[in-house]
Amino acid sequence: MTVPLTFLVASPHLRGSLFEGAVILLLEHDETGAMGLLVTAPLQQSVTDLLPDLPGSEAGSVWAGGPVEPGVGWCLYRTPLHLEGEMRLAPDLLVTSSLDVLRAVMGSGQPFMLILGYTGWAPTQLTEEAREGTWLWVEQDTPELLWDVPAGERWQAALDRLGVKPGTIMPGGAQA
Repeated sequence: MTVPLTFLVASPHLRGSLFEGAVILLLEHDETGAMGLLVTAPLQQSVTDLLPDLPGSEAGSVWAGGPVEPGVGWCLYRTPLHLEGEMRLAPDLLVTSSLDVLRAVMGSGQPFMLILGYTGWAPTQLTEEAREGTWLWVEQDTPELLWDVPAGERWQAALDRLGVKPGTIMPGGAQA
């Protein structure tokens, strides 16, 4: 049984913020907090610019994953290499922060996303932000939102999966 991927989709009311139009792949959410990778912010830098000595860098792209620890790199890729440090998120999606695995991914020639930094929330912060209507949750069994949808279209595509039109979302979240 596969656990669905969770994407956080920014409310249209986050205009002018770092997270305007954002989609975040949620990696962890528990009582200690939450973390995810922004997947809608490609950078102009190339992997070759960052890692000129590593072969296979032309198969990847560089992304801003969030404001926390921008010097830490994460690699999203499709095909497992069966190495220590890989974490399978879905049948066609793995993540690692291991430089050795990144080297192996680059050497394999498969497409990958090198994501710098991450987004993070303190305990209960993400739950409270969702309650306030800051984030919408989209669950998907497959990662096609990452691999098949261009970065500039991911926010709208995620909303489409929910059947939501941006103009119908009211600020402030649900009130009971």
